[in-house]
Amino acid sequence: MLHLWLQIGLVLLATFLLSIVAGRYLFYVVSDRKNISDVFFDPIDNALYFLIGEKACRQPMNWKSYTLNMLLTNLFMALLIYFILIFQAHLPLNPTKLSGMEPLQAFNTAISFITNTNWQSYAGENTLSNFSQMAAITFPMFTSAATGFVVAVAFIRAFLTPRQNGDLGNFYRDMTRFITRVLLPVAIMAALFLVWQGVPQTLSAGIDTSPLQGGHQTLFLGPVAAQESIENFGTNGGGFFNVNAAHPYQNPNPLTNIVLLLLMASLPAALVVMFGCMINNRRQGWIIYGVMAAMLLVFLALVVLPEQAGTPLLQHVGLALHGGAGQPGGNMEGKEVRFGIALSGLYAAYTTAFTTGSVNAMHDSFTPLGSLPTLMQMMLQCVFGGKGVGFLGFLIYGFIGIFVAGLMVGRTPEFLGKKIEKREIILVSLALLIHPIVILIPSSLSMILPYGVSALNNAGMHGYTEVLYAFTSAAANNGSAFAGLNANTPWYNLSIALVILLGRYPPIIFLMAVAGSLAAKPTLAPSVGTLRTDTLLFGVWWLTMILTVGALTFLPALLLGPVAEHFAMIHNALF
Repeated sequence: MLHLWLQIGLVLLATFLLSIVAGRYLFYVVSDRKNISDVFFDPIDNALYFLIGEKACRQPMNWKSYTLNMLLTNLFMALLIYFILIFQAHLPLNPTKLSGMEPLQAFNTAISFITNTNWQSYAGENTLSNFSQMAAITFPMFTSAATGFVVAVAFIRAFLTPRQNGDLGNFYRDMTRFITRVLLPVAIMAALFLVWQGVPQTLSAGIDTSPLQGGHQTLFLGPVAAQESIENFGTNGGGFFNVNAAHPYQNPNPLTNIVLLLLMASLPAALVVMFGCMINNRRQGWIIYGVMAAMLLVFLALVVLPEQAGTPLLQHVGLALHGGAGQPGGNMEGKEVRFGIALSGLYAAYTTAFTTGSVNAMHDSFTPLGSLPTLMQMMLQCVFGGKGVGFLGFLIYGFIGIFVAGLMVGRTPEFLGKKIEKREIILVSLALLIHPIVILIPSSLSMILPYGVSALNNAGMHGYTEVLYAFTSAAANNGSAFAGLNANTPWYNLSIALVILLGRYPPIIFLMAVAGSLAAKPTLAPSVGTLRTDTLLFGVWWLTMILTVGALTFLPALLLGPVAEHFAMIHNALF
């Protein structure tokens, strides 16, 4: 067990150190602080401003203008992706002559990738051409990550003294700077590293070969490395191959696995560090970081320990469930031997905490208790979370906690010098309610309607968990799945796409309205009546609010799924 926790501990330590460095760099990027990189990046940015329109990139935007421009830009890109997928057969770089995607599936895919969800109801290697992989898949991996990040930055700016005319920045300028100065440089370096480690980067169709057991096999190739780098660094998750990072061409060895883990964790964790720098209160940033990290550590342990313990159903047949010489023990079903339980469990915890969605093992094959924390992290959607959106989700619970604490102790609800009043609480409550609604109602309908049940490949509690996981993943902009669900049906293509839309944009709109309201308010000086939020005590209260609201909302659904399945397995019940 020592080597297992040593592997995990080293990755966690590297994540922490990397987030500090990256967070300070992000602060320079979003605050227009001069640094040596401006010599290289300023000409690139200025050229892009010219193409977009100098006036559009320079004028300040209030919350309405910022949100509207974000929505229109996302709509345009979604339409572009949709038509590329539909007319794939008539576009270049299609060496295997693949036909266009069916309209409803193309709608699902376009919505999925423009929202940073990257849910896939198709197998990428035999469904998409190289052009589609680059233009319709890799391209929005940059823009969707940037969208979530700049929205979070705009929200944080609302706390930086009263903003003239509610100015929250400029969407096009923020997005351009984040892509050119953060996403592109790291993605290029990571892609080169992956190529060095054996990940393909080519425009050829593939290799026809004969495997050792005879017969014929096609080894699909393509621009994998370029997509894989931004897939994880942008917390996207959509894979070039159907089995995602479990494929040796996408994630060939433990070293690449660790690099992918660091890529997916670095920016969401760094955003919290950046937040502390932006508000000039690093103590507040570290309180938030500490609460998020504490939840991550607990959920990580809850993933790894059940997987190492093994499957209760197999204990009576004499299988070695404890690690020893030559074998890892535990539940190795659905896992790659080159990663083992430690790196597979860590990857599962990271990909659902940072809402990436990339997987290096099949979550459908995890033990019920091992899969439970992955669901819980997506349901809470605030254990760091994805680019920006996870941080905003965490602040939602903070606003609720501040309001409730203020009522309990008779102090004015304030956060960072801004009064939290009726309007803000109503908007925050609406943003909070959307998430469980778009998870629980579609999940219930899918278990009632025949076209929902007919797509299940497993019965009983596990089949129900597959459906619950699908809609939770969609609502949380995660994209990972329990592979036992046949998601390529009209019902699931349409319902999951709508859940993705509702889980992404209405909360952003409500929170941007909160930002607009806060930006117009004066910043109050701390007084004896101010409830401090940068203390360890309030950090514990913040965590209590998250767990309490999460438990009240989702515990019944979880009891019917993985918890019930675990107790059924203990009693050797099969479905």
